[in-house]
Amino acid sequence: MTVDRFQNKASIVTGAASGIGLATAERLVAEGGNVLLTDLNEEAGSEAAQRLGPAAMFRVHDAATEADWESVVADCVSRFGRLDVLVNNAGVAFLAGQLSPEEVTLQEWQRVNAVNAAGVMLGCKHAIRAMKPSGGGAIVNIASIAATVASPLAVPYGASKAAVVQLTKTVAYDCARRGYNIRCNAILPGTIETTLYKTFSEEQRTANARGVPLGRVGTPGDVAMAVAFLASDDASYITGAQIAVDGGLAVVNPMRAGDD
Repeated sequence: MTVDRFQNKASIVTGAASGIGLATAERLVAEGGNVLLTDLNEEAGSEAAQRLGPAAMFRVHDAATEADWESVVADCVSRFGRLDVLVNNAGVAFLAGQLSPEEVTLQEWQRVNAVNAAGVMLGCKHAIRAMKPSGGGAIVNIASIAATVASPLAVPYGASKAAVVQLTKTVAYDCARRGYNIRCNAILPGTIETTLYKTFSEEQRTANARGVPLGRVGTPGDVAMAVAFLASDDASYITGAQIAVDGGLAVVNPMRAGDD
């Protein structure tokens, strides 16, 4: 592992109390960075930051609330003197269970999009403002392969992640044309061993693994490695891109990817 790619750099990782967010925070700290972890789960988030040591801090954060974004970004700059990397990972999948297009409610649609789409927009907005004074930075948005395939049982989720992909392209282009030196890219995870995934039955997990060309579901660490690459100077010529971390699932079997 390259241990110093984030030396003297400060990052914010949302949804960092568990899963992909936690693995990403761990990776950035391991590579020499300072990280502000945010989440609604105060207990798990605080424990994670304490475990990571003095390079990490935690703040309770509702990603759908602009005032929270203003506070979190200000806290990062106050503690670490700058903001170099934002990882927009916080998100929700289902609030009222799996719903088809004719069953989805407006309340479900609005709440999922408030976190997954509006939350990412707010993060990009305030990160850009904070990154400009220090000469630029990198934004990595966590979308999903559900953004690119039909998601008949996850209508708000798929639509919200498609919005993240479109926003990523727009932020990337706008920052480039303005000369901000701020890159913006998206990661599209497939089936990942998160807390939600672990609630599935053994039969479901086996079926999911069989459907992936590489023969297994992904780990949060698989995604974290891709995030760290895009956030680092190793990806200095990459912006507006979408990288699928899905074991080949969406390419080979897109309809199954949308139904899982």
